[in-house]
Amino acid sequence: MLFLMRGARALESLSSRTGHLLAWFTWAMVLLQSCVVALRHLFDSGSIALQESVIYLHGAAFMLGLAYALQTDAHVRVDVFYRRMGPKSKAWVNAVGFLLFLLPLCTFMLLGSWHFVLNSWSVLEESANAGGLPGVFLLKSLIPLAAITLGLAGSAQFLRALLQLMEVSSPASEAVAKPHLLKQVEEAEA
Repeated sequence: MLFLMRGARALESLSSRTGHLLAWFTWAMVLLQSCVVALRHLFDSGSIALQESVIYLHGAAFMLGLAYALQTDAHVRVDVFYRRMGPKSKAWVNAVGFLLFLLPLCTFMLLGSWHFVLNSWSVLEESANAGGLPGVFLLKSLIPLAAITLGLAGSAQFLRALLQLMEVSSPASEAVAKPHLLKQVEEAEA
């Protein structure tokens, strides 16, 4: 049990650090977009490289932010039934949802983008625009990376759901605020 808890915490820590890094990407994106607007309206000039860097940062924030959104429960969820469920039922939904939906989606994203990304790397694909950025192959590499990070964040949720489902409790002990198994794991870590 301790191994599962530590694994879940390590995966959640990775997603959290990635999310905090992406917050800086969004600030950079805002500043660069402001520069693009200022150049266009104040100086009647423009820069395709600046415009494309905004697109690159937006792509990075979106693709790599998927895992952080899943971890912080910030994704869109239609929870007509989920919000009324108890902890065990929610754990079942999370575990089955990971196995039936999220894991196949991540696998499809990873396998489906693999040749696309390899082809881009083989020619070191550059921007089609004159004066654009040369690293289109790096931007395309975010697709399989997003699948991997999303799968890892989902795995952390799956491990948490397994811990919730494996906890041993009797009807008398269900009123206890802290689940028995999670309490044992935390005591073992201390």
